[in-house]
Amino acid sequence: MNQNLKILEEKIGYFFHNPRLLRQAMTHSSYANEKHLPKCECNERLEFLGDAVLELVSSEFLFREDEQMPEGELTKTRASVVCEQALAFCAGRIGLGNFLLLGRGEEVTGGRKRESITSDAMEALIGAIYIDGGFANAKEFINRFILNDLEHRKLFYDSKTILQEIVQAHFTQKIQYRLLSEQGPDHDKSFRCAVMIGDERYGTGEGRTKKGAEQEAAYQTILMLRQKNIK
Repeated sequence: MNQNLKILEEKIGYFFHNPRLLRQAMTHSSYANEKHLPKCECNERLEFLGDAVLELVSSEFLFREDEQMPEGELTKTRASVVCEQALAFCAGRIGLGNFLLLGRGEEVTGGRKRESITSDAMEALIGAIYIDGGFANAKEFINRFILNDLEHRKLFYDSKTILQEIVQAHFTQKIQYRLLSEQGPDHDKSFRCAVMIGDERYGTGEGRTKKGAEQEAAYQTILMLRQKNIK
């Protein structure tokens, strides 16, 4: 195993008996194609397996977490926990994109930060841990890196809706999102936005899309308002 993947093992606190599984989990199809590797050596099969393991673990977690939650709400909550954006957010926290093996095309077009790629890699990593160390180790990884701090993550994902409700309840002015800056080439843009309530500026946020920057700005504004006991 190369040194880079050993660093990833340290980050996640799981050390593979079969290091080839970790390498496969980090191998994007673009890299396999470029290196003329068999299709089965990219991470797509592990992603398929990891998706199933994640669904089971998250379902059990939510089932036990709230004994009163109805089936429809359980389904909706699980979908938000395991959606592409949520998994990409979790992958970003451990810097998973830095460990991916990508083809040149994906590399130069910002693939390491692309949510669809990093979320798939997160599922592939779960699948690899499951094959290598069994269900208990996969469950521990999911609990530690995906099912942790759900309250704050839900606040982040629903930040624009939640902020709109707060503003309607406590302010007479309307909320607006102002684009402060836009930088970088088309394939690797960076946006910076601010929340305006009336003429007053509140939280700011950065993201690879305007929507992402607005979401971060809304989240930061909610945190600011909560410090003022406005909820």
